[in-house]
Amino acid sequence: MSPANTVPPLNSANKGPLPLDSTLYDLDEGQQTFFKRITGIAGSEDLKQHIISVQAKAYELFPYPCIWHFTFAKLPISRLPYYEQALLLPTKHRGALFLDVGCCFGSDLRKIVFDGWPATRTIGSDVCPKFWEWGHDLYRTSPLTFPAGFVPGDAFSLDILSHLEPSYSAPLTPKPTELTSLTSLNPLQGHLSVIHASLFFHLFDEERQLDLARRIAGLLSYRPGSMIFGGHYGRPEKGTRTEVLADGFLHTQFWHSPESWRVLWEEQVFRRGSVRVDIERTVDELSFIEEPRNGSFYYMKWCITRL
Repeated sequence: MSPANTVPPLNSANKGPLPLDSTLYDLDEGQQTFFKRITGIAGSEDLKQHIISVQAKAYELFPYPCIWHFTFAKLPISRLPYYEQALLLPTKHRGALFLDVGCCFGSDLRKIVFDGWPATRTIGSDVCPKFWEWGHDLYRTSPLTFPAGFVPGDAFSLDILSHLEPSYSAPLTPKPTELTSLTSLNPLQGHLSVIHASLFFHLFDEERQLDLARRIAGLLSYRPGSMIFGGHYGRPEKGTRTEVLADGFLHTQFWHSPESWRVLWEEQVFRRGSVRVDIERTVDELSFIEEPRNGSFYYMKWCITRL
């Protein structure tokens, strides 16, 4: 899946997705500088129109909130408190590899490369290959100028990502060196120093979130400091709730709490005592859910680090 909640922002008048709103474009100076440096577009207004044009193409087929809100352009990975920790891994792990699961346009991949991670040692994955093409359009790159790997496919497919126990010793298989040639994530099992997964897990029910966590954990290197990190929405108490959307329709979704998210990784995925789980939370609101809300939302920023 892409890093977006699949419930589109709804228009109560016609029961369809809300029309795009250019007033939501509010990139700060740092975000604009990032885009200008990569795209070569010098003018702020020209940059805005360029980003809006790619947004419109994507939203026509995939009316996701992360596209409607310009989240894809706001580099959310860099706002996670564990980002600097991730940036240090190439200096600590020789040949460190980075994976972004549910990478959408590849904005977070480009950000970590911009900040120093070698592009040839990064790879993204998304269920929709069209997002990767639009990412090249958005950033005016090509496979030659941005040589990161990309694996299209469903993370729940065994051909893309199978079930393996987390590694507690060096893997028997060689580390892939040509990430652009991969058509599956399975050759990476036990080799990844950093895995990023934001606005991704909360798309699924409780059982599938555990399944996904176990699959992803099998990719992580056994070496101390290797990490899985990201951010997504949760609740003070875990459970399945039915929310009222903006058009009055009902949407049922499972939410983890900070404590249940910790238990998942410490007790259900990794051996007890083999990882440290850090979680920060902020109270947040989702604009596509109407009052009355069924309690507070948390935006959980989390990191699982091998000890």
